[in-house]
Amino acid sequence: MPGELLCDYTKYALSLGEWARYILEGAAACALTAYVFYRSKTVFLLFLPAALIRPVLMKRKLLRFRQEELRREFKEAILILASALSAGYSIENAFSVSQRDLEELYGRDAMITKEFSYISEQIKMNRTVEELFASFAARSGLEEIRNFSVIFGVSKRSRGELVSVVNHVTHIISDRIQVQEEIMVMTAEKQFEQKVMNIMPFFIVLYVDLSSPGFFSQMYETLAGRIIMTCCLVVYLTACLLSARILKIEV
Repeated sequence: MPGELLCDYTKYALSLGEWARYILEGAAACALTAYVFYRSKTVFLLFLPAALIRPVLMKRKLLRFRQEELRREFKEAILILASALSAGYSIENAFSVSQRDLEELYGRDAMITKEFSYISEQIKMNRTVEELFASFAARSGLEEIRNFSVIFGVSKRSRGELVSVVNHVTHIISDRIQVQEEIMVMTAEKQFEQKVMNIMPFFIVLYVDLSSPGFFSQMYETLAGRIIMTCCLVVYLTACLLSARILKIEV
């Protein structure tokens, strides 16, 4: 895998199809919001530029998902690497052995498999493991990989107890990632409930409007009503932002 093709995990590029899909989704959200809160085509046209927010948010979300997947794969990778070192392999051969095991575990196209494969190939070209792993750590954007890279590099240069240091650091980082995964599992149900609650106001207004036509007429036809609906929209958006922030737990 040529160096110029290595992935920068701190960036995510949407395809044209993804851009089109998410912009349409954003436009649909703008249309629904304009209908529920204002019943105005003019307001919809004013809201329409906000449809561009959807692909930006999805870009961040997909980037975060990719980094979370890389973090999970990295946890298994360093456990395999530590096992290879404990079995007596040299650090160079340990990466080669780990790459084969990762290929069986995740497949040849997995992110961590490609990274370890690249490291193994470059080691054969007399590049240092520290340099290669430092490059991977910089591109990963993950604190766990950066920490492992720094400690690994220092241990290898100092010619200390590399195997014991790697084993110790591996288990610390692995435990931390495990805690993050458990938190994600524990909050998954609450995140789903949050999404349901976010769309409930729309369903309530649409249900009342269908079952009792004209019930909300004063809210859309008078100045006071429009002011009240604007305040409701602000409160709704604030509640969505607060709920998302509350469920965002960092370890």
